Amino acid sequence: MTQLLIHLFVRHPDDTKNAAVRTAYGNLASLVGMACNLLLCLGKLAAGTLFGSIAIMADALNNLSDASSNVVSLVGFRLAAKGPDEKHPYGHARYEYLAGLVVCVTILAIGLSLLKESALKVLHPTAVVFSWLSVGVLAASILVKLWMSRFNKTIGQRINSETLMATAADSRNDVLTTSAVLLSTVLSHLTGWDVLDGLMGVAVAAFILWSGWGLMMDTLSPLLGESPSPELVEHIEHTVMSYPGVLGVHDLMVHDYGPGHQFASLHIEFPAEADPLEAHDIIDNIERDFLKKDHLQVTIHYDPIVTSDAAVGILRSRLMEKARQMDPRLSIHDLRIVPGDSHTNVLFDLVFPAGYTGDKDARLAEMCNFVKEQDPRYCCMVKVEQSYASALPEEDQ
Repeated sequence: MTQLLIHLFVRHPDDTKNAAVRTAYGNLASLVGMACNLLLCLGKLAAGTLFGSIAIMADALNNLSDASSNVVSLVGFRLAAKGPDEKHPYGHARYEYLAGLVVCVTILAIGLSLLKESALKVLHPTAVVFSWLSVGVLAASILVKLWMSRFNKTIGQRINSETLMATAADSRNDVLTTSAVLLSTVLSHLTGWDVLDGLMGVAVAAFILWSGWGLMMDTLSPLLGESPSPELVEHIEHTVMSYPGVLGVHDLMVHDYGPGHQFASLHIEFPAEADPLEAHDIIDNIERDFLKKDHLQVTIHYDPIVTSDAAVGILRSRLMEKARQMDPRLSIHDLRIVPGDSHTNVLFDLVFPAGYTGDKDARLAEMCNFVKEQDPRYCCMVKVEQSYASALPEEDQ
């Protein structure tokens, strides 16, 4: 069914990096969710009213709130599709993150409401109404919600949407909630223990609150400015290094303005002896290729590296190895040796990972002592930098 709906309503479904295709996926998921939740709400309201079941009526209202979350998602995808304007030159794609945040807040609100109602039922148990029709309605609801969870998860993974992943989790939570209502209805009927309804509700509410909090943290992370994924970092570095003449890459930064709206900047090292016009042409090609193939706007800075001076090359290799020995996460770049009458300045950048908890001063002193060991005339001049991206661990590359 999922593939059929995608085939019918999404043009060029494989081009998920295209903003129009992404919006089409989001609209499809939101509209299907609205339709399913409204039908479930109407069916449960009818069954709950007919048999006087408060549990089924509450579950119907839960489906109504899910439909409102689908509306939020639909509005979020529509707003995120707006192009750049004078006040927002980077576009409006972060609206999708905000929509996901609203869905997460809704999940937490439902969890708190269910926890309150369930606690009251534990303290003041009430008889649970049993009928085979209500059992059938709840069973059908579970099957529909299972499909909706898989449907939203499939599309969410395909377009890398935290909003739809949150919606999928919400549908999964509904399966647990409705299953708890069904199980407590049957067990209470068989055993006469009406308190089971409340106890089951407390357990489900705790799980919903736990998963909702995790989803909220995942949704907040890109809004706060999370580091790019190691896979993206590895892809960018591997791609850049595949071009002729490139010696190294450093100072990579990726800025996320919403799904499909990422901007990157980095420094590329070329031999200082190379023709600068040829190097500039290669840089232009790299920037154009990233935009064409990955929809990634890249800005590149050109760093010339002296390769004709053997002393520079040897010292660079030794410093890089020393940094790795101190901590595999450390690196150096932009090494220069400037001779003078009384001493020789050795200048380079020492890069620490973000949130580094070690003793930076001690590492810096150790590095400078190492430089001095290479030649007593060397005077160490280090610029300390922070890394804004991390690559995959060596064993995963």
